[in-house]
Amino acid sequence: MPEPIRVLVVDDHPVVRQGLRTFLGARPGFEVVGEAADGEAAVDVAAATRPDVALVDLVMPGLGGVEAIRRMRAAEHPPAVLVLTSFASDDQVLPAVRAGAAGYVLKDVDPADLEDAIRTVHRGEALLAPRVAALVLAEVRSPTGDRDLAELTPREREVLALLAHGHTNRRLAEELVVSEKTVKTHVSAILAKLHLPDRTAAALYAVRAGLGT
Repeated sequence: MPEPIRVLVVDDHPVVRQGLRTFLGARPGFEVVGEAADGEAAVDVAAATRPDVALVDLVMPGLGGVEAIRRMRAAEHPPAVLVLTSFASDDQVLPAVRAGAAGYVLKDVDPADLEDAIRTVHRGEALLAPRVAALVLAEVRSPTGDRDLAELTPREREVLALLAHGHTNRRLAEELVVSEKTVKTHVSAILAKLHLPDRTAAALYAVRAGLGT
């Protein structure tokens, strides 16, 4: 049996936290390892429990969700972050994606779809609810700088183009006929040269640059 996906639940409403804990605890393949009612607590609990995935609301008292995401993603053992919120406005979506969220779904999500979303970000892939995707696509239509793109080698540009399609490292390795370790090296180089926080941001950059078409 594979190890369960370790989940941290971050929401300022006790009923929501309890509901998610009960739901995920009853589903095979998931383990809720902690919960937090605000951003500061989320960062501390994430450091202590090392979850695989953090489910994070954005609007909370004190330290908000976006800054909590940024701090968790900068930690030594960063979880994949799936935003679970009621809001889909551009002033919420885009900062969360830029902070390092791998996925963004709304609280009216179907339970089965929420399970799939957690598994998706745990695999290292990106996932956006349809209403959220429309906002992100509008943002990435603006042209990107060619100078940064020119810093990449031809192979790195090829990897970046594949990232635009949301491929995992395993899929990238199969496409390029190289090892996953080599893929990780290319991805790290791309993030460093383009000054991007993670592969989700790289995928958006690739779409904006027209590499994913």
